[in-house]
Amino acid sequence: MKSRPLATALAVIALLFAAACGGSSAEKGAVGQPMPESGKQVPRPSLAETGGPATSGVEDSEADAARQRDTAVEQISTFALDVDTASYGYSRRIIQEGRLPEPGQVRPEEFVNSFAQDYREPDDDGFTVHMDGARAPGNGAALLRVGLQTRSAAAEARRPANLTFVVDVSGSMSESGRLDLVREALHKLVDQLGPGDQVSIVAFSDRADVLLSMTPATDRDRLHAAVERLAIGQSTNLEEGLTSGYAEAATSFRAVAVNRVILLSDGLANVGDTTWQGILARVEEAAGKKITLLCVGVGRDYGDQLMEQLADNGDGAAVYVSSVDDARKVFVEQLATNLDLRARDAKAQVVFNPSVVESYRLIGYENRQLATEDFRDDAKDGGEIGPGHSVTALYEVRLRGGASGQLATATVRWQDPDTRDPAEATRSLAAGDLASSLWRESAPRFQVDVVAVGFAEYLRAGEGIAGANPKELAAHATRLAASTEDPAVTELATLIEKAMSLR
Repeated sequence: MKSRPLATALAVIALLFAAACGGSSAEKGAVGQPMPESGKQVPRPSLAETGGPATSGVEDSEADAARQRDTAVEQISTFALDVDTASYGYSRRIIQEGRLPEPGQVRPEEFVNSFAQDYREPDDDGFTVHMDGARAPGNGAALLRVGLQTRSAAAEARRPANLTFVVDVSGSMSESGRLDLVREALHKLVDQLGPGDQVSIVAFSDRADVLLSMTPATDRDRLHAAVERLAIGQSTNLEEGLTSGYAEAATSFRAVAVNRVILLSDGLANVGDTTWQGILARVEEAAGKKITLLCVGVGRDYGDQLMEQLADNGDGAAVYVSSVDDARKVFVEQLATNLDLRARDAKAQVVFNPSVVESYRLIGYENRQLATEDFRDDAKDGGEIGPGHSVTALYEVRLRGGASGQLATATVRWQDPDTRDPAEATRSLAAGDLASSLWRESAPRFQVDVVAVGFAEYLRAGEGIAGANPKELAAHATRLAASTEDPAVTELATLIEKAMSLR
């Protein structure tokens, strides 16, 4: 943990004491009220989740002193919500092709969030907070799941949409079937749109061209014809493509609609500014007008980091499609989820009880972590969440021997997508609520999440989770596929076995 002045530490202690005295046990509270029991608002947590950066000499001494001063602060984990699934989609494809993903391409939270969950939906347009957990093999070890869920909506019940497709037609998109898959995805989406929707199409290679200005979705023949005009060009000037796309979206902006740019690309930018920072800086003004971004990745060779960072920092999400079935899932089955919004700048904060929890580690979300004071700073960016979305975070925790009572409190904070009014929902979990055995007593979907995150850890670090090696994870996945009757879990078992054969 970074050192901080003593004055800050004293202020932290004062905040902790004040919040503890005013705690509430309600599941959902009004903004500005204290969080239940240990759910306190305090400054930045340490890097306890990841072990912290390597230091030496004076830095070690300063870090040790800071840890001694701010042990309570270290019990707080804060992160922006993330519904990306591209990491799992791309990893699945290349494993099926007989390769292993690079460790940096594996993001555990995107593996977990690729699977169906069992969370109760809220009655309103906010979130429900779900918490459960189980004791893992090993003395004092446990796994904790924090699940956040929004209310789903039928496609016909969603708000109208202004959609600007920004389509990569560069030379790298000439890979067999790649542009065909993009066309198929767009045709499927056009067929699902309603009378209140509008579409524009921008194609880019070395330069960008507006193939179709904003057109009512009812003019399907014209839209399908524009999709068919997509043709392979030369270089990949993603910067100009997005700049033109956002300009088109801003020109046609409708306050009553969802305004979204949908980028379809392999993310292999090689002309213009190729950094996500530079690209987003060019579209900052337009993006500030509540225009969100959906990055749809395609291709055997894929610029994963660029597409992920564009999504994370551009008020959007990233998915990956490698087949017509994937395209159908994104643009047909999950249409309302991927187009509409339930929440802007959503963030989560989990506060651990230091008398029960000795240490913890958030698995994944490394590039989504926030300072503790950012949680209620609504100027700080969070994640954009659609209807029916679930977000899952898994923690490894070590419990103190014989400890009992409240283990942790989880709070989600978000802003209304139209009014920007903030709201919060909260839930707590006691140590006694943990299932006594991870693989025998916990909920099946919780076990699926553990297998998924364990597989991600194996791919990026060569290690399993909760004492389970990859062979055991595959066996658990096979068992869980039968109990959940979920083909995605069956596929997960196959992927784990395939990955083991490639090492």
